[in-house]
Order: sequence, then C-alpha cells, then structure tokens
Amino acid sequence: MSKIKKQKKYLIKIKANKPFFSVITVVKNAEKDVIKTIKSVKNQTYKNYEYIVIDGNSEDHTVKNVLRYRKNINLFISENDKGIYYAMNKGINFSRGKIIIFVNSGDILTKNALKNVNEIFNKNKKYDYVFGTVKRHYTKDTILKYGVNVGRLKYNFDFATSHSTGFFLKKKIFQKYGLFNTKYKCSADYDLYYRLIIKKKIEGSSTKKSKLIGIVQSGGYSSKISFFSHLKEETLIRINNNQNLFFVSLIFINAVIKHFFKYFK
Repeated sequence: MSKIKKQKKYLIKIKANKPFFSVITVVKNAEKDVIKTIKSVKNQTYKNYEYIVIDGNSEDHTVKNVLRYRKNINLFISENDKGIYYAMNKGINFSRGKIIIFVNSGDILTKNALKNVNEIFNKNKKYDYVFGTVKRHYTKDTILKYGVNVGRLKYNFDFATSHSTGFFLKKKIFQKYGLFNTKYKCSADYDLYYRLIIKKKIEGSSTKKSKLIGIVQSGGYSSKISFFSHLKEETLIRINNNQNLFFVSLIFINAVIKHFFKYFK
C-alpha cells in the first residue's frame, strides 16, 4: 500500500503586488528568536516587499508566535523538510520579488536595510547582487563584515565578507544558475557564492561600511557544526568547483594551523 503524501500546510497565503524584495525567513523550533526577526522585517521603512516564512514543522510555540503577525506575512508554510537549504530553496521557489534576501530566525534587519539596498540596485541596474554590512555575534566576539573581497572567496576558509542576512541577489540569477546545492549540509552558501561570483562572474557591489544592514546572532545553524566538518565540506566544494588542487591544499593546511593557534591562545 503506497503512503499518502503529506500536503503542504499553508497557514497564510496572501499575494503581494509585484514586490521588489522577497524577504525569506527559515525557522524551526525557535519560538522566541522568530519574533524579533519578524518585527525587524515588519518595521522596514521601505515597504515594497513580500515576506515568506518557511517553518520545518516546529514542535514548540513557533507556529503560534508567527501567526500573531499574520497581517505582516504573505506566505507561511509549516511542514517537514530535509534541512535548512531545502527550506531556503523552497522559499526561493515560492518568491515573487526581483531581489531575494534571507533573514533567518534570530537574525534581524536594521530599519532602513531594504531602503538602502533598493537605492543601490536602482542606481546600478547591472548589479546582480549587493553585500550588505552585517554585525555578527560570536560566542566571545562581535565583528563587522562588509565589502566585497573576491580574493577572500577564493583563498580563505572564513570566506564571506558578509552573511546570508546581508546577501541580496536577483531571483533571475537563481533561475539561471541554480539554487543552493542540498548535497552540502553546512556550506551550501559558500558553494553558491563561489559558483556565482568566481565562476560565473556576476556583477555586484556592497553597502558602505557605515550602512549597517543586518545583525546576526550567535548560536545559529552553522555554529552547531564542528570546525572540521565545515573544513571538509568547504574543501570538497572547492574541488567540485575546479579550484586548483595545490591552492586547495594550502588553504586546508592554513585553516588547520590557524584553528589550532586560536584554540591554544
């Protein structure tokens, strides 16, 4: 007897009228964190956006808390999924905006974030992406990520000059070159950046250092993955994207050395 396929659980489904941005939040069992994320999106000074929330069938009060803000959400789906990148791809497939931005549970946008990024895209029609300045909290440190550094993408283990909360990308680029590769469990964002910026050479820029776009809390999904799991997957991504094996070896060795020096400080 064949199993009955579980239907998607649409809790909110309201179309936005030709939104410029699609803001997507992926969440699972984050009943407190999701509230501050939703509030930061709701309080944007720029209003031409749709808001999509993808929940992985949470078992706490996440669904209840999201529904408190139903007037501010265009699409809310709660169902089982296979992981964070599956959920993010689902959000992309449902989106209708020109520009995609992920603000996952616990992270926030500053109130003028969409306004500032919209101005950059409108002044530079050829840009496919914008990296926004992001303040990232770690367990012990807080750092500011800003600018575009292609060399960092090529040669550093800590590759990103921004974070997904600060990475604005045209939907047509996803449609042309593909979504997040779900065979990667913790670094599919790096694979995406490498494919698009290094291999496909899409054009983009960044906000000024002083224009803070997002704040990323500590303890997110990637922080739960061990250093060596990250390193192993990113090394595989480099190889699969045909990066020079000699340089891949150097990057691997350098990352291990830096990690141990940091660990024994």
